[in-house]
Amino acid sequence: MTAIFDFFIFIIIGILVIFVISMFKVLMEYERGVIFTVGNFWKVKGPGLIIIVPLLQKMTKVDLRTIVMDVPTQDVISRDNVSVKVNAVVYFRVIDPEKAIIQVENYYEAISQLAQTTLRSVLGQHELDEMLAERDKLNNDIQTILDEQTNAWGIKVRNVEIKHVDLDESMIRAIARQAEAERERRAKVIHAEGEMQASQKLLEAAQVLAKQPEALQLRYLQTLSNIGEENSSTIVFPIPGDLLSLLHKAVSPKPS
Repeated sequence: MTAIFDFFIFIIIGILVIFVISMFKVLMEYERGVIFTVGNFWKVKGPGLIIIVPLLQKMTKVDLRTIVMDVPTQDVISRDNVSVKVNAVVYFRVIDPEKAIIQVENYYEAISQLAQTTLRSVLGQHELDEMLAERDKLNNDIQTILDEQTNAWGIKVRNVEIKHVDLDESMIRAIARQAEAERERRAKVIHAEGEMQASQKLLEAAQVLAKQPEALQLRYLQTLSNIGEENSSTIVFPIPGDLLSLLHKAVSPKPS
């Protein structure tokens, strides 16, 4: 009989030890404990050592560190009816543990679903060129919408980054053709502008030469000199009479 009594005493002591040990919880610096007493919210405690009354109180841990969540690839149809596949990454953290536990059942899953729908909604309002060229603006738009929606859950969305915008092969070839056509257009415009500037300069030079006949004749002689340097053939050009008169005056001895 005594052995049975001792056995029960041993069991009771063991239960009491386990009960006392289970009362003590240790939370890290980045953790907080949302404590409920008989189902009612009591307070948020931590970090460090805290005491929980078993059976009467229950604690849910909340991590306050920034969480990096990968948004699955979404099929998006742009405003100009181009189908693309887009994925992104969302950076967020819990700033109010009480709201994060009470206001939403699973804040991680809720943010994931909200990010997917917001990504499709925002990108669907823009054309493909804007998705490719204005990614920073789109990131800010998505981040602003998510932050406003998750504020009631005690969540702060720090940043949103669109990682990839994938196109099918036919669209890639179409964009390549468009880029090539744009380069050809720019080359033609630059060439036309160069021709216009050159013609303007030639017009100005012609006007100057028309006012100075001597300059025109010197230019004529310079042209003959350049042709003689570049070609080995003998080329005979008729020389105007007024040019001969000018040369005659230049070589004739001046009267003393």
